Amino acid sequence: MNGTAISNFACVIFNVSFMNCTWHVGRTATEDTQYFLYWGSLKNENVTECKNYIKDTHGRHTGCRFQNVTIKNNNPYFLVNGSRSGQSIQSYEEYIKLYKIEKLTPPLNVTVNCTEASRRCSIWWQPPRTSHVENMSCFKYEIVIENKADAEKNPKTASKTTEITENDSYLYESFSSGKRYSVKIRATDAGFCRVSSNWGEWSTPVEFGTQQFTSTSSYTLFLIPSLAAGLTFLLCMTARTYFKKTSATVPQPRDPFRELSPMDFQPEYTNLLKKQGTEEITNIEEVMECK
Repeated sequence: MNGTAISNFACVIFNVSFMNCTWHVGRTATEDTQYFLYWGSLKNENVTECKNYIKDTHGRHTGCRFQNVTIKNNNPYFLVNGSRSGQSIQSYEEYIKLYKIEKLTPPLNVTVNCTEASRRCSIWWQPPRTSHVENMSCFKYEIVIENKADAEKNPKTASKTTEITENDSYLYESFSSGKRYSVKIRATDAGFCRVSSNWGEWSTPVEFGTQQFTSTSSYTLFLIPSLAAGLTFLLCMTARTYFKKTSATVPQPRDPFRELSPMDFQPEYTNLLKKQGTEEITNIEEVMECK
């Protein structure tokens, strides 16, 4: 019956080996209409039905999720048919080149290393992951470097540097150590490989400048401030321990102005008598020796 076939059929491969296919129900499809997706390498040969359907509020199949999809040079056949109250409906079929529907992953391991004296930053990265591309020259990249301070004030007027390159590195020559920047990169087909011509996903922004480096991506960290702080702390602790030991061996001076209490007078008087007795004994011994 006219209007029962699906419309807007589309598939996308993402994260290397996952694929989602979606469609809209036919314009004359009723709530009891149900659709089924089959796909395989050739029409009517080795086709497999979807095992993980996406459903709408009426329970009708409107998509399918696939795992462990390998692109290589596949050009598989897709078929969506169904039924309504036991009656057949119009089917939909299409061949799709899988590499054309791949959403490339972000470039990997974005790294930034800046030199203040030359006002330059070296930025390099690794190609996105795929299941079929082995030639690293198959990609070209879009690089966006943004001044973070300008972006926080007014994102629409923030100063940006945008470059397209087929290399896996870039030299940024407008670096100022007093400013903070962020860089993000995405990839697409360089024009001569079996790679999607659509731009892939952006990498996680990497921030650099003003010694602020915060990102989930892998990049170079400046360790000098951290090492200096640790060394300073170690020296302070060593000096503190030394002075503590030294001060413990120095006797405290007696306060000459402190008044003696009755308890203090008793030992003072006793010591004085002992001293006088000692002197008298010494004198007597000296007289005996002289005789």
